Formats: sequence, structure tokens, C-alpha cells
Amino acid sequence: MNSHLLRRDFVLGTAAGMLYGAGRAWCLEDKKPTFTAAQAFQAIAAGKKLPVILDTDIGDDIDDTWALCMLLKSPELDLRLVVGDDYNAIYRAKLIAKLLQTASRTDVPVGIGLRPDDRPGRQTAWVRDYDLASYPGKVHEDGVQAIVDTIRGSSEPVTLICIGPVPNIAEALKRAPDIAENARFVGMHGSIYKGYGGSEQISAEYNVKQAPAALQAVFRAPWEITLTPLDTCGLVRLQGDKFRRVHDCPDPLIRALMENYQHWREAGERRELPP
Repeated sequence: MNSHLLRRDFVLGTAAGMLYGAGRAWCLEDKKPTFTAAQAFQAIAAGKKLPVILDTDIGDDIDDTWALCMLLKSPELDLRLVVGDDYNAIYRAKLIAKLLQTASRTDVPVGIGLRPDDRPGRQTAWVRDYDLASYPGKVHEDGVQAIVDTIRGSSEPVTLICIGPVPNIAEALKRAPDIAENARFVGMHGSIYKGYGGSEQISAEYNVKQAPAALQAVFRAPWEITLTPLDTCGLVRLQGDKFRRVHDCPDPLIRALMENYQHWREAGERRELPP
């Protein structure tokens, strides 16, 4: 757990100002979580797959597309559901569904999050002709309820991995506060001591500032919270031969990742990927 910041560390960091309200809410919370990171790692060490749900704002920056592909290539994780968050939910659901179908993982349900818009995004070119109704697996029109039902219906505690703003999760907690009893929260949120690109200046990190009230609701829930802020996840760089190995990989999912990466770059910077 050295690369992550747990609850007490984040409270210290919020004294810098960005999330002071959420930090205070944590300090007031005295309920003991029922499922912890230590228990999750013990389960993996014992050879068990860890049930997870991914909540993502895939389709804006390219990082969430990389994250979903990495999750699908992680045999220690049992992916139960993927839901798009932070508006434009149809566009995000199309990206999720097509990636899952490309990976031959149509056993994984797709959830449509709040605000089911279908506006253009930087990866629209990859899903322009994709019909969400053609997805062979299950598509939940109410992705929030799918989160609730998946957590409630699991015989094992679920790890909720959130890599974008969290309006879906706040709404799920509003509908069903009891889900915190059978889940833990792992989120990409905040800037504690480092900002974007390793800057010494703390940043108003996007996943926080886009929906701060929703994140405060998540922080108040009595589940264990593990965060990987910009201090850790914002420093990863894949370059040179390491990038080339990914770029040249013939795996269909990785080819889809590179196609999306190219579309994303063209939509933003109009530059080709390095060979």
C-alpha cells in the first residue's frame, strides 16, 4: 500500500485547502469499515479473484481507456460491471461495450450512468458506427441501480474502482446507503503534495473539482477509502521501447487501445502516435 494514500493521509493533505469539507466529514465518521484493503490483498494472495466494479468517465482523456484495458488484463480481478460516469453516458457506454466486445468479455455488463447524453467526444470516431443495442452482453439502462444491485447481490465484498468524477456513486449511496457495508472504495482523486506532471504546486484535480459534492458524499460513507492521487498515478510515463512493445502488440484489445489513442490525439493535437 506504499503507493497509495489511505484515509488519514488524505485528511492531512486536505488541510492544504482543496477538499477541506470532505476532510472534515471523514474526521467525523467513526464507523469501522467492514471490508479493508488488507483483506482484499489477503484474498488475492490466497488465489481468489477480487470482485470489482469500474466507474469511469472514459472517453474524455485517454487514461481511462488504458485503465480499462489493464483491468481486463489483470487475472486477479473479477470484473462484475463497468459504468460510465460524469454525463454523456451513452457515448461512454458505447466505448465500454465495444472494448469489452473486442476483448471477448461480453460476460461483463455495461451500465449507462446518469445524464444519458450522446454528444461527440475525442474518441467518437472509434464508436461512430457502433450500435449499443448490438452488444451481446447485458446493458443496464439504469447504471446506478446496477451498481447497487451488483454490490447487494455479491456474496463477497466488492471493490469499487472509480477513476473519474463520482455522481453515480453519490446517487447509489443516496438510494442504498447499505452498499457501503459490502464494498470498499478505491479512487483516482485529489492532489496531496504534488500537482499535474509532478508539479510542486497542488492542483485542483479534475475528478474532484468536476463534482465535489458527490465526492464528499462518497467520503462520508462508512467504507474504507484508498486513494491514488496525482502524487502517484500522475507520474507514470510509458516511453521508448516500452511504449513500442505495447504499440506493436497484436492482441485485439491492445490494437483497439492504440486506435483509440490515435483518435484521441488527432481530436486534440492532430499528431500521430510515435512508431
